[in-house]
Amino acid sequence: MIVNGETMILKNIEIKARINDYDKVKRLVEDLCSTPIQTEQQEDTFFNTSKGRLKLRESDGESAIMYYDRPNSFEPKQSDIAISFTKNPDTLKSVLIKSNGIRGIVKKERILFKYGQTRIHLDDVEGLGKFIELEVVLKENQSVQDGKAIANDLMNKFDIQKTDLIDVAYIDLIETNQQ
Repeated sequence: MIVNGETMILKNIEIKARINDYDKVKRLVEDLCSTPIQTEQQEDTFFNTSKGRLKLRESDGESAIMYYDRPNSFEPKQSDIAISFTKNPDTLKSVLIKSNGIRGIVKKERILFKYGQTRIHLDDVEGLGKFIELEVVLKENQSVQDGKAIANDLMNKFDIQKTDLIDVAYIDLIETNQQ
């Protein structure tokens, strides 16, 4: 992770999976992590880009613009992320709407847990359902294979099956459901 002022550059290994038995998965996460770090309502406005994904996240706490690029894959995958926090999301949103146009909006309730270097999200996404997302934040000099091993270990702990994995972002699922 590189931090410059209010901007962070991260490399994650991540997975996203649909949750069929939310209570069971939540119990397994709570058994491992004991208490959530936070619960918040998030609204992600996605903007058109020529590659990757660009979104403005507005939540209960703070707002941030995020750009990330990752392959669409069911397996644990590397995601390169740049995040810049903002105190003026409305102004930034206005500029991005004019320059890029809105691709779509994702609204969700997120319960965030942390286990070691992994952020665990239990998401209830409006119009889509319930999901778990694992983000293994790679340490400097840590290999992608190390991150994938951590993600696979947690998938086993939480009984996440390969058939539950999602290969795309929530915005992609929303667009597919609208067509």
